[in-house]
Amino acid sequence: MSKLKNLTVQVILAIIIGICVGHFFPAFGAELKVLADIFIKLIKMVIAPIVFFTIVIGIASMGDVKKVGRIGGKALLYFEIVTTFALAIGLLIVNLVKPGEGINTSNIEGDVAQFTKQAAETSHGLVDFLMGIIPDNIVSAMAKGELLPILFFAVLFGVALAAMGEQSKPVIQLFDKLSHGFFGIVNMIMKLSPIAAFGAMSYTIGNFGLGSLFSLGKLMGSVYLTMFFFIVFILGAIARFYGFNILSFIKFIKDEIFLVLGTSSSESALPRLMDRLNQYGCSKSVVGLVVPTGYSFNLDGTSIYLSMAAIFIAQAYGIDLSIWDQITLLGILMLTSKGAAGVTGSGFVTLAATLAAFPVIPVEGMALLLGVDRFMSEARAITNLIGNGVATVVVAKMENEFTPQQVEKVVESRIS
Repeated sequence: MSKLKNLTVQVILAIIIGICVGHFFPAFGAELKVLADIFIKLIKMVIAPIVFFTIVIGIASMGDVKKVGRIGGKALLYFEIVTTFALAIGLLIVNLVKPGEGINTSNIEGDVAQFTKQAAETSHGLVDFLMGIIPDNIVSAMAKGELLPILFFAVLFGVALAAMGEQSKPVIQLFDKLSHGFFGIVNMIMKLSPIAAFGAMSYTIGNFGLGSLFSLGKLMGSVYLTMFFFIVFILGAIARFYGFNILSFIKFIKDEIFLVLGTSSSESALPRLMDRLNQYGCSKSVVGLVVPTGYSFNLDGTSIYLSMAAIFIAQAYGIDLSIWDQITLLGILMLTSKGAAGVTGSGFVTLAATLAAFPVIPVEGMALLLGVDRFMSEARAITNLIGNGVATVVVAKMENEFTPQQVEKVVESRIS
């Protein structure tokens, strides 16, 4: 009975029950999506202030403006290199496995208009993207939960406080107490995560059915195996190079991974991930800068999915893409993948934006993915979460902002 009190066990049981309810009572299961929506909305309620306070406290406590720029620069360079690897691996595997060959496209049905419309509304040029980082009004950015504008303002505010020296200490202490209060709210919300996982899985199975898992199983299997390969071998090699074990790290953040598995959203675990990385040994300044930025620029799972899904559609339509076509597609994906947010369904919208910019592949082919996209979103979100966690540890180690003794204490406490 004591094991039932463990949040991870509760989430796993909730997922299993949700699958059963969705399968045997599909109409009822499809109505339970509201449970997951409520939970994600509750989490979103506290993300903006947590990100703001964490970044400000980290930078202001650092007191070194050059260090802020150095950490940010290293993080962005890392993001670009690793996400490009993710895109390239996705292209390589989908070309080897060819999951789209033999798919019947003559009777494609499905409304993709909503996604193409969203893609048109959210796709920006470089100038628009840069302008969008600067908030018109920080209160409005906070209310809308726009991470990049909040990040931009928090960095400026933290730098201003750092320049004030001793005079900024009362503000830093106040923000530190407020951040602890918000993390307390997160801990209360997390108690509802099994209910959210139950609702999300009931909806997914009830709405799409287990049959949709098998109809496009080759693509799903390819995506899952590619993401597994990326985590174990690519991220594993990076972790080993910087002196930590990827499997031990995954075990350390397993609660957050199961939360993402249940809700299909990496954003649902953002506050907890930041807290876990602090416990793991990363400094608050590095966590505050790298994690929120990574949620926009370092979506490894989404990058893999985008490259594989685009080529899958081309294969289904019998479109033979030359090596130069695929290099062009890779270049477009390097840009569009950076616009994907860590929320459910964003990968599908970004795919629509990619195909709109690469008309060789018909956008209506996205209808092939409608039934199974939800099942692949869990893999995307988990890979995104692990990728951002690894990135934070790597940058912390680069900056000597990592405390290994702290890791040992935390691991021991979690085992006991």
